[in-house]
Amino acid sequence: MYKLVWQDTFDYEGKPKEDLWHIEVAGHGFGNNEAQFYTDRAKNVYVSNGLLKIVAHKEVYEHRNYTSAKLTTLHKKHIQYGRIEVMVKLPSGKGTWPAIWFLGTNMKEVGWPTCGEIDLMEHVGHNPEHIHFSLHSKTNHHLIGNQPTLALDVPGILEGFHEFSMDWSEESFIFYIDRKEIVRFYKKDYIGKADWPFDQPFYLILNLALGGTWGGPIDDTIFPMEMAFQYVKVYERSE
Repeated sequence: MYKLVWQDTFDYEGKPKEDLWHIEVAGHGFGNNEAQFYTDRAKNVYVSNGLLKIVAHKEVYEHRNYTSAKLTTLHKKHIQYGRIEVMVKLPSGKGTWPAIWFLGTNMKEVGWPTCGEIDLMEHVGHNPEHIHFSLHSKTNHHLIGNQPTLALDVPGILEGFHEFSMDWSEESFIFYIDRKEIVRFYKKDYIGKADWPFDQPFYLILNLALGGTWGGPIDDTIFPMEMAFQYVKVYERSE
């Protein structure tokens, strides 16, 4: 059984709630040579008509040729275990790289990948309808290709809204799409032979990246391109 701890159903207008969301402003490539500059402008991120929208544009801004937005709950709402549900309409088009993910709150102290990373959803536009779920740690991550991961084709996933969710416990992660279980990763399969940094607080990240080492070449005809959210809900287990 779970009880709701916090949620954002975007039933307001304007900027995302400041008690829940930090809007990151930066354009340093984020370790992946990404092409966008993340801004906090209403042009790139706003709430309206029951939706949070992240909008990417083709435009010269600072030292980048594209803009987008990235929201995190760092220093606002940290999560350790429970259930997380995110209802989202994914963007499409070559060069888009939307993600719903988490980093350990000790990221600045220990760095990546030691802090741990949880990927609830990643999609790269050059491989449409192909969804990725992954965990990254100091010993198991994408740079060496041994992370717990599953990627699968989900026909129709770019049409309309879909819920990505996960159950996170001391023993495992269970990932879902539209309430259908997709994959489980068990701590017992990794502990002792791999690092498991997932017994500590993490923060949630919502972002639309562009290009970079995985996003690849960008189709400039797709802009503006948006990623829209209906809700984010976080639960803790109640016995």
